[in-house]
Amino acid sequence: MCMTIHDKYIDPFTDFGFKHIFGKEENKHLLISFLNDLLDIDDKIVDIEYRNLEKLGLSIIDRRAIFDVFCTDSKNNNFIVELQRSKQKYFKDRALYYTSFPIQEQSHRGDWDYELRKVFFVGILDFVMDEENEDYLSKVQLVNTKNNEVFYDKLTYYYLEMPKFKKQEEELCTHLEYWLYYLNNLVDTIEIPQKLKEDEVIIDAFKVAEFLALDKDAKWSYQQDLKRRLDYKAVMDYAREEAEEIGFKIGEEIGLEKGLEKGIKERNIEIAKNLLSQNIEIDIIILSTGLSLEEIEELY
Repeated sequence: MCMTIHDKYIDPFTDFGFKHIFGKEENKHLLISFLNDLLDIDDKIVDIEYRNLEKLGLSIIDRRAIFDVFCTDSKNNNFIVELQRSKQKYFKDRALYYTSFPIQEQSHRGDWDYELRKVFFVGILDFVMDEENEDYLSKVQLVNTKNNEVFYDKLTYYYLEMPKFKKQEEELCTHLEYWLYYLNNLVDTIEIPQKLKEDEVIIDAFKVAEFLALDKDAKWSYQQDLKRRLDYKAVMDYAREEAEEIGFKIGEEIGLEKGLEKGIKERNIEIAKNLLSQNIEIDIIILSTGLSLEEIEELY
């Protein structure tokens, strides 16, 4: 796959692109800057330590979690940063499940008073999670429903719905908005916007994301990842078209709504069979089709 002039910078919404920019030791100042801009915390992050991205359950049969970025700061606060490219029915559940791992690992043998360190989950979403809410940033904590006061401040979720962020260069006011503009427009950028040239950290972020600055192996890895993303989009677009067509045909007999639902289900089963034949991981198949683990296991 050949890169064009429009591909001067890597796509931050690919797994490779996101982890290359924010998940590498030499680039951790970029992640620190982004988190300090985003998180509503009194003590700014000074340094971080990247952690093992794979966490296992309590027993060998428990499901595992693989984070995009997992790190702790000098105060031992935990940060999970996840890029989610496609809408997932139980993404909120997944976020809660992921935060259970850094909570569990804080337990101590012997006497322990159950004091926990803070856990922050940041979800960068390449889709709209809440159609009724126009805000692109949501902050979620446990609250007392009677007085709406925060009940527990050591577990916080931040969701960035990137399609809702529509500001143009001349409208940018905060450093966080610089970052969001960078993420949304990086892959289509040829020249760094004049306003962003004022900031050294953002300039560094552009330099890190230059495709030609990657070594040979990194270029290959990125191109393969980008191809997978484009292939996935093509599969999903085709699946929607096929599902609608099948649904409309069946709808002539059993009603449009039920027919569309059945058509989508049948197409998702066909997609799952195809992905299984290519030895694609079960987690990815679940995300791609919306089928349950039990439904996919029946296809073997």
